[in-house]
Amino acid sequence: MQTAIRTVPAAKSASWAGHLVSAPAVLFLLLDGAMKLAAPAPVVQASAALGLSGSVLPGLGVLLLACLFVYLVPRTAVFGAVLLTGYLGGAVATHVRVGLEPVSLAFPLVLGALLWGGLWVRDARLRALLSRLTETQPSVTRR
Repeated sequence: MQTAIRTVPAAKSASWAGHLVSAPAVLFLLLDGAMKLAAPAPVVQASAALGLSGSVLPGLGVLLLACLFVYLVPRTAVFGAVLLTGYLGGAVATHVRVGLEPVSLAFPLVLGALLWGGLWVRDARLRALLSRLTETQPSVTRR
């Protein structure tokens, strides 16, 4: 049995609002990916402080920009959000590993929240999926 997924276009106001919510995160990640590719001295030094060699920066930049591209394509945005969540989780893990102060963990978490929040506002499919997942199921009593 095949199930058709119907896409319902979001209202223009919801679409704009969703894009506005996620825009700061998208712009920051775009800049971050470009800086990793360019690898100026301050970026290389900051990465070294996190225990990353400068040789991994171009690969991280390409990975980040590829995940961001997947996020920006409406049809694949949810998959892109999942990929970016993994990328940002790696940032959190790196910060924890080197013992940075807890406030530094907030930035990748806020970026992830903005990405998912903006997507939730503009994508009716995601809202429908999450509402189905949170519906209460009747309990089954065993005898």
